[in-house]
Amino acid sequence: MPHSQTSAHRDSLNGVRLARGASPWLLPTVATAALSLSRARKSGRWAAVAVPTTALAAGMLWFFRDPEREIAPGRVISPADGVVQSIMPWKDGRTRVAIFMSPLNVHVNRAPLAGTVTSVEHVPGGFVPAFNKESENNERVVWHFDTELGDIEMVQIAGAVARRIVPYIPQGTKVEQGERIGLIRFGSRVDIYLPEGVEVAVEVGQATTAGVTRIDRD
Repeated sequence: MPHSQTSAHRDSLNGVRLARGASPWLLPTVATAALSLSRARKSGRWAAVAVPTTALAAGMLWFFRDPEREIAPGRVISPADGVVQSIMPWKDGRTRVAIFMSPLNVHVNRAPLAGTVTSVEHVPGGFVPAFNKESENNERVVWHFDTELGDIEMVQIAGAVARRIVPYIPQGTKVEQGERIGLIRFGSRVDIYLPEGVEVAVEVGQATTAGVTRIDRD
């Protein structure tokens, strides 16, 4: 069974599977909603508070959901739920596939291939919207995996809302394809760099599902 499911505590609330790293945001919101609901019957003032706090708590539960996935076959699968924002040839022969994650997407990212994590590097930066060209300089975490295709680079990029990236596993960890490896709170962008000679199977504007959508073509 994948490392991230066996050696690490998983957040949960009333049977709902939640992303690890959600608690600092979710628990205060849910506690406030529960308090306001418990007092709403006796106070109109609390009833007025209960409506927005309950809606916010429900939104948080949706934002931080972490559904199980049946991992699809293929050499390279999508690391993120979202929409393909761009496909760009790189100077070194690789091809970058950028996937934009909206606040409505699942925020947990998965390993695109099986292999060993050779590097997990946090790079400080800004917080402009992920669809903006300037997001190239945003806060990010750069991953490198040693795989059957050689070195694979994946980059989690923060955005205007997503200001915290939470890696789940450290350098040196062996991962299975589709294993959960990290969280970007409230979405943003994930880039994956395909090696030279690997043909891209997705198109700009295409929706992707982490662990399910195949990124490369035979």
